[in-house]
Amino acid sequence: MITGTALPDDEAREKARDEAFVAQIKSIHISFPNGKVNCPYAASFDAETLLPEVADVRFEGLEAIGLQYDTEQKQIKGLPSRSGDHKITLQCKRKDRPGEKPPIQKALTIIINPNPRSLWNKFATPLEIEYYKPDEDKEFVKVKSKIMTRFLGLSKTEEKRKDMVAASQRGRSHAHEGRPRDDDFALHFDESTEWYTMVVADGAGSAKFSRRGSQIACQTVIEICKTLIPEQIDKFEKTIALFEKEKSQEHRNEVGKILYGIIGNAAFKAYKSIEREAASKGNPMKDYATTLLLSICKKFDFGWFIGAFWVGDGGIGVYRTEPPFLKIMGEPDGGEFAGQTRFLTMPEIMQATEIYRRLRFDIYPDFTALVLMTDGVTDPKFETDANLSRIEKWHALWEDLNGNNEDHARVDFTDDNEEAAGQLLKWLDFWSKGNHDDRTIAILF
Repeated sequence: MITGTALPDDEAREKARDEAFVAQIKSIHISFPNGKVNCPYAASFDAETLLPEVADVRFEGLEAIGLQYDTEQKQIKGLPSRSGDHKITLQCKRKDRPGEKPPIQKALTIIINPNPRSLWNKFATPLEIEYYKPDEDKEFVKVKSKIMTRFLGLSKTEEKRKDMVAASQRGRSHAHEGRPRDDDFALHFDESTEWYTMVVADGAGSAKFSRRGSQIACQTVIEICKTLIPEQIDKFEKTIALFEKEKSQEHRNEVGKILYGIIGNAAFKAYKSIEREAASKGNPMKDYATTLLLSICKKFDFGWFIGAFWVGDGGIGVYRTEPPFLKIMGEPDGGEFAGQTRFLTMPEIMQATEIYRRLRFDIYPDFTALVLMTDGVTDPKFETDANLSRIEKWHALWEDLNGNNEDHARVDFTDDNEEAAGQLLKWLDFWSKGNHDDRTIAILF
């Protein structure tokens, strides 16, 4: 006795094919790479490579997280907007029966990780704290072209002169807790003497008032150099010229003595200014601990004289792109363990022999950039102190600054570009895992 109704052979075969198709879809393992919030996402998905019979591929749930499926490129792509383990649904049909039945559905998951930047809070520094300073700072010093006259004043030519730009940004670690920026900088160009002065300072994160120590150091150095360079200029420049003609040890010593009297003295006066501030407040000197990197320079007919003083970590470098050239103007005082950095506020640093040991100077035909940086820049960009001397690292830094990294802002280093300060400040916001210190950089270009 036959119960039920027997299916025609064709219908039975189609049912069997449907069931096999569904079983295959259900059994196929499909996974997608993880994405990140606000970072472009693209994952290839060609269903036909998994199962040739597939047609009418669609996804439900992508739009809710900022993604979509491009049927022509066979890609899931977009800008993920939400983090989490997101459930989406793959819908498809058999290629030879696209319109006859509801689509087959398969539940899938796409994991979107949070963007690390979004995990950082950004609280403004309270205005009422002692020694308040803005959370960021920037400056551009435009040095106008120099008009040169020749042949009894009948011929005039325009000589472009280098500009200075600097920016300082509070680190994410400080912003996360609403703490102030400890870094500082200062720039000065003396139109009458044509000497440049640049200084950056990194207040110690463990020192209660290091933000004021770095500020005092920078301001003092500029004021002292503004006074001492004009006072010493005749003897200084004549001695530099003699050194250029004959780079003997005697001439080098003479230049070193005068340089010690200018920037060595400026460093010492910065120390004394911090000491007076600490005493006036009844605070220990170590509460104002700061590094100090400073440089003075001038262009002569025979080249650029550059002098520098450096205490602490960070870096000072004279860099040229073509032909490639690099000179590091000192040695970082970093160490293998935290807390080994030397600071301007340490009495032993102010010994005459120690100050002189930290002076550097030379004459260079020309350069692309003279750069002073705190460790908030050198740590992520150079990783180790030894890498400061690797020119390929400087090439990468310069390319990065000039916009060859899509993740970073671009700085336009064309002459007299007053927008460079704002661009440099934006550049300092680059992301580097594990590097969230204050960042300060000053560039003569």
